[in-house]
Amino acid sequence: MKHKVILIIKLILIFSTIISFAQGKKKQSEKKDAYEFSMVYQVKTTPVKNQAKTGTCWSFATTSFIETELIRMNKGIHILSPMYFVRYAYPQKAESYVRYSGTNNFSMGGQAHDVMNIIKEYGLVPEEVYNGKNIKEEEHNHGEMDEVLKSIVNAVQKNKGGKITPRWKEVFDSTIDIYLGKPPKEFNYLGRKFTPISFRDSLGINPEDYVELTSYTHHPFYKKFVLEVPDNWNRGEYFNIPINELIQVIDTALAKGYSVCWDGDTSEKSFDKKKAIAIIPQNEESETDEKEKNEEEDETPIAEKFITQEMRQNAFDNQTTTDDHLMHIVGLARDKRGYKFYYVKNSWGTKDKKYDGYIYMSEIYARLKTVAIMVHKDALTDKLKLKLGIKS
Repeated sequence: MKHKVILIIKLILIFSTIISFAQGKKKQSEKKDAYEFSMVYQVKTTPVKNQAKTGTCWSFATTSFIETELIRMNKGIHILSPMYFVRYAYPQKAESYVRYSGTNNFSMGGQAHDVMNIIKEYGLVPEEVYNGKNIKEEEHNHGEMDEVLKSIVNAVQKNKGGKITPRWKEVFDSTIDIYLGKPPKEFNYLGRKFTPISFRDSLGINPEDYVELTSYTHHPFYKKFVLEVPDNWNRGEYFNIPINELIQVIDTALAKGYSVCWDGDTSEKSFDKKKAIAIIPQNEESETDEKEKNEEEDETPIAEKFITQEMRQNAFDNQTTTDDHLMHIVGLARDKRGYKFYYVKNSWGTKDKKYDGYIYMSEIYARLKTVAIMVHKDALTDKLKLKLGIKS
């Protein structure tokens, strides 16, 4: 009898555990996300790209931006090669690094204007004729290549032979061609023969039509200055405008059907890769507590800070805002409170990504963490063009 009682108690405990587990799973499945979005503006774009094991977000984001421009211009859908721009940027970085005796930045990184500069000089090509995967891997992997290229330029700038030989550039070019492949001089695409230059011209892309803007007070507003970030290795100039106007540029561009190439800081803990949300919590100290609390009950959107121009400047000066990633803004949405979020196309692929490779970035996050943007000049208002001296 005693054994039967013990057995019954054990069965009751097992069934209770099963029921509790099932209820917990049901509650978890019923739990709503903190953020629910409705789209206000959305620009048609191409599929999400994957930069994989490279630091070439600058090329992937800007390539996506150009593809989207082609759609806007009624040129059709074209998938372009980000690696074509990487291939031609590296030798330019190398020459600059050597000329500055190793003091200039030499890395995988870059800026949106690097792509435009290469288009201007070397044109552009479709992905299908130059994918840059010459080492025969499924995904891009530049770890070894970058270190080998660094070793070449470091050896050159040390000048152990007493002078720099004229052959080092050939060594550099041949090495990058081994990894990425030689860029095509001519190619067939959609039944026609092109050169990279003639392909550019056939698409009507004019690099002079695009402007970069930033917002910092250590330089005068409505003037150009060389943005002091390491990846601006070729000293590109940016128009400087107040942050309120920079946000207006993004909003106006999206409303007019233009997308925006975004450069900024994604190193914040509140840039949540898993949830694909980027915010600036009002109370940073309680951010962890909020996350733990929200995992146990239905989530609610977190209150965010009010960002001023001074806060932006302080974050840039003390380098808590750094230039570490480029992405592509293709939409504007509002959450269930009516707060503004940007719909941002990333270049980290789509596998295991909540919004299929996109993230929602709050306007607050953009106000603090945007380093710079690139847009077509016609996305600007006539009033701002006049202030900046930009001709229509």
